[in-house]
Amino acid sequence: MSDWVDVTPQAEFGPGSWRSLDVDGALIAVYNLDGAYYAIEDVCTHDGGILSGGLWEGEEIVCPRHGARFSIKTGKVTAPPAYEDVACFPVRVEAGMVQVRDARWD
Repeated sequence: MSDWVDVTPQAEFGPGSWRSLDVDGALIAVYNLDGAYYAIEDVCTHDGGILSGGLWEGEEIVCPRHGARFSIKTGKVTAPPAYEDVACFPVRVEAGMVQVRDARWD
């Protein structure tokens, strides 16, 4: 079972910001979208590149390598060349700290 991992204090993680971190060997990007937190795997399913350096447009992240788009809220592919979704992860705020966990292997 995977434990919750601290991302950053909520007070330092305002709307429109993101953080990327390694959680048990998985690269995860956590986004603050209008005050709500979302976490997706930080790896493009098209070619394995990092997503978090890409352009953030509305509720989508655009892969900086080839332009694939993914929903920050759901991990769903919204534009090719990717055709597989990225994993989503639970996010919570506990005692003023934004936390994430990888529960895929529980």
